[in-house]
Amino acid sequence: MLIATLLLLTSTLQPEAIGGYAGGCLKNGMALPLTGPGYQVIRTKRLRYYGHPELIHYLEGLASQTKMAGLPDLYIADLAMARGGPFSSGHRSHQTGLDADIWFRMANRPISRWEQDAPKEWALIDEPSYRTLPGRFGPQQLTLLRLAAQSPDVTRIFINPVLKAEVCKRAPSEPWVQKLRPWVGHYSHFHVRLRCPIGSPDCLPQAPIPPGNGCGAELASWLKDKPQLPKTSTIYSKLPQLPGRCEG
Repeated sequence: MLIATLLLLTSTLQPEAIGGYAGGCLKNGMALPLTGPGYQVIRTKRLRYYGHPELIHYLEGLASQTKMAGLPDLYIADLAMARGGPFSSGHRSHQTGLDADIWFRMANRPISRWEQDAPKEWALIDEPSYRTLPGRFGPQQLTLLRLAAQSPDVTRIFINPVLKAEVCKRAPSEPWVQKLRPWVGHYSHFHVRLRCPIGSPDCLPQAPIPPGNGCGAELASWLKDKPQLPKTSTIYSKLPQLPGRCEG
């Protein structure tokens, strides 16, 4: 009886990512400590600093790697809410505790105490001209992307198409470049997405990334169309239908 009770308790406390990245929830996630070696969490009043333990361990490990590489401390923004699920504004994904936003701005451009809740974004591109701003995408940003993408747990990283083009110029033959996927916005940060973890049978993975480094016709189409997001946060009036296990 005791063994059965312990097994039930263990299964009840098992962390799980459930559903899809844009339509799911998080069971028994954990909070990323707001500060740690090599990083600090920003916009903390949003309470979006929870994730599956694999995401938390990934972020702490990445911050340790970037610190060893001599980079300034990282600024980490949205992960997920405590139980995952849809945000009221700003993102359609980040619902299963497997997504995280990391700023290209680092602590060598410090965020003041009064700015913590709404820090100014440090754009790397000029959106009207669709060009990088001088001196903003340099060796530090390239190293950060390289370290972030090299983990086998990372399934893709969303960045602005202009920044993907910059990486394609500087490191086209490196295998991790394939994981960088062009997407609207993302002019001041990049978005890391982890694969579905072991022990999450109801997590829905994305389709595999197409072969190649993504620096050819696909990227050219993004640069031609110049897709952009609104300057203000998007507020969603229609929330996605969540899996049944996310109810209650």
